[in-house]
Amino acid sequence: MPLKKPSEKKTDGALFILVLILVVLGLVILYSTSAYNGRVKFHDSAYYFKKQLFATALGMMAMYLVSRIDYHRLVSLAPFCYAGALVLSTAVLFFGQEYNGSKRWLALGPLSFQPSEFAKLAVILFLAYRMEKSTGKTTGIWFMCKVMLWLLPIVGLVGTNNLSTAIIILGIGVILIFVSNPKYLQFIGLGAGGIAFMGIFLAMESYRLERLAVWRDPENFEKGFQTIQGLYAIGSGGIFGQGLGSSMQKLGFVPEAQNDMIFSIICEETGLAGAFLVMVVFALLLWRLMVVSTHAPDLMGAMIAVGIMGHMAIQVILNIAVVTNTIPNTGITLPFISYGGTSVLFLLSEMGLALSVSRHKKQTRA
Repeated sequence: MPLKKPSEKKTDGALFILVLILVVLGLVILYSTSAYNGRVKFHDSAYYFKKQLFATALGMMAMYLVSRIDYHRLVSLAPFCYAGALVLSTAVLFFGQEYNGSKRWLALGPLSFQPSEFAKLAVILFLAYRMEKSTGKTTGIWFMCKVMLWLLPIVGLVGTNNLSTAIIILGIGVILIFVSNPKYLQFIGLGAGGIAFMGIFLAMESYRLERLAVWRDPENFEKGFQTIQGLYAIGSGGIFGQGLGSSMQKLGFVPEAQNDMIFSIICEETGLAGAFLVMVVFALLLWRLMVVSTHAPDLMGAMIAVGIMGHMAIQVILNIAVVTNTIPNTGITLPFISYGGTSVLFLLSEMGLALSVSRHKKQTRA
């Protein structure tokens, strides 16, 4: 019997609501966390909040527009998106703006843009595109090596000045290989190769090895100050926290509290209960993305949803692990909650892509 063309259905309402909850939570927590720094640095307690609100509004528009476009059309542009990510990541090396010792931004007039955030979305689209082209050939070591070869250029470029994003991009690739390949034993070789690669990569720069030393004993290093203050914030929150807006550590003790370490302020102000609630919302979002992937009409849609789910899972887990000093500090933000206009814009665009996949039903036989 012939297959019917994929038909459209209603947008995944649960996924949309979870995204809205995270966006609202993020804005509330960001304002509480950043008010002091905004007042001290810019004489405006709402400085960071207003910039994030503007980026969020753009992101919501992007999410809506992307969700209304057939994802097959977007994936057809994947090679151009990937090439654009390579060009922008190269441009950062020569023309990038430096902030807090990291060169990660390109200036676009009065606005700044972080190409590494675009690179994550471009990689998800590109790998979905390549895996669709490799239908029936997604097994074997050679397929794994090909995916890694596709990833290495962007991982190398991004990793020169943004190790955390390079790790996320590599993680997205590994997750997509794992999902598309039914032979799990081959991952032992891939894992061994990955560990060897990471060891060599870390040894190439002394500051990366220094991060390992700071992680093991933060009290004996000046760079361990942020980690120690973050742990103080977590410990002082108790079960129910000090109350929203009542954090002491955000008053200059935790440097740039609105960025990577914002989860520690969540723990201080809302306690273990509030931190657990945030993690539950993220877990529900990941579950919903898994549902979208399971019900996707084709491999391309499934890989897109899995890639987005993998991105979210890696970034949330690594951020919380860094804040709790479970792993060395890698400068990873908490999605939707940490300050960052480029980040929230492309995160919401990814959610629009997932919503686009959710609007299509599986093919059925006539």
